[in-house]
Amino acid sequence: MMQPLFDLRGRVVLLTGATGGLGVAIAQAMAAHGATLLLSDHNAADCEALASLLRAHGHHADTLPCDLSQQDDVRQLAASALQHHGQIDVLVCNAGIQGPAGPLDAVSPQQWNTVMDINLRSAATLSALLMPAMAECGGGSVILMSSIAGLRGNKAIGLYGLSKAALAQLARNLAVEWGPRNVRVNAIAPGLIRTPLAASLLADQTFMTRRMAQTPLRRPGEPHEIAGVAVMLASAAGAFITGQTLVVDGGTTISDGN
Repeated sequence: MMQPLFDLRGRVVLLTGATGGLGVAIAQAMAAHGATLLLSDHNAADCEALASLLRAHGHHADTLPCDLSQQDDVRQLAASALQHHGQIDVLVCNAGIQGPAGPLDAVSPQQWNTVMDINLRSAATLSALLMPAMAECGGGSVILMSSIAGLRGNKAIGLYGLSKAALAQLARNLAVEWGPRNVRVNAIAPGLIRTPLAASLLADQTFMTRRMAQTPLRRPGEPHEIAGVAVMLASAAGAFITGQTLVVDGGTTISDGN
């Protein structure tokens, strides 16, 4: 009785940042639930390697490499995605970069533009270009990858946090705009997840001792635990969820540190 809730057969998913730690987990989970995947990342060889792996396991996957820092490339990605299968049912904007560390007043204009172009503007552009087609097909789901860095102040990666906070607000705005046409838009805000992006933090024993003391589950998250939430939001299981930022952080942001 429950399996159809998470069934993605017949759905076409465009996933950006597909070859990173979270991207691979999301691709594998979506494929396991029957989705047809269009994988996008800046490295074409990495995209093809992931697609080949998925195909070897009987899944449907193709590649659409893209440099999300270039708006012309982003627009071409949207057009190519629609041409590939004639529809996009789910858009997962997972691509992102951390950008510079340090105070905001030390960020250069170029760094500001690069982080915002990749993390925020590409997601806004892809959503704007693909949601009308979703609506024409009866509806769809957009999933934006935010972060708990966008939910609280941060002195180390403030620009990253700003971009992730903006993604959560983008989800709310688009949910209001597109809900009447049955297009749902949500964000996921992961905490510390065991991915290559977090490798330096995971290796820092002082940081880990402090962070785990602040996290009720006392461990970092695993990529598949984010992927599972993405599958839920893409499927019938999430059909009445829109405009939300789902925090997946083991309780870090609700803890008093005891």
